[in-house]
Amino acid sequence: MERTAVYPGTFDPVTLGHLDIIQRGSRLVDRLVIGVTTNPSKTPMFTTDERMAMVRRETAQLPNIEVVEFDSLLMDFAEAQGATMILRGLRAVADFEYEYQMAGMNQQLNDRIETVFLMADVCLQPIASRLVKEIARYGGQIDKFVTPAVAADVAARLGHQPQGKQGT
Repeated sequence: MERTAVYPGTFDPVTLGHLDIIQRGSRLVDRLVIGVTTNPSKTPMFTTDERMAMVRRETAQLPNIEVVEFDSLLMDFAEAQGATMILRGLRAVADFEYEYQMAGMNQQLNDRIETVFLMADVCLQPIASRLVKEIARYGGQIDKFVTPAVAADVAARLGHQPQGKQGT
């Protein structure tokens, strides 16, 4: 039986933290579906199609990844994908409280799908898409938090020159 997991998120933009969870999660399952959604409480910088294209580009080297848009209850989406697990990344204690509550609610909706948490790599724990966008809006360098291609996407969206390592 194929083991399928869903890793949901807005990925606005996809960060090195997301990519770490995706790479590590892809080793745990036969098929990892990256569910790209719009969170009504967030104002995205990129459209859903743009975010999906970014995630596809950044995960192209992983053969068992699919990137799919969804706009429904996570558990309905997971069931439609044939998933037996929801993959979530944890950065800090604050993440745990929120994720623990969500896992409990999701279990009430569908107890056949388990939530599995992966701790973010220690050097990636502070990275959050929201903070990456804020740093970029003020002209700060984001190359420690996203791939060069994503940094270029963000710079282009903001009308900035790409912020790479500066030579002397």
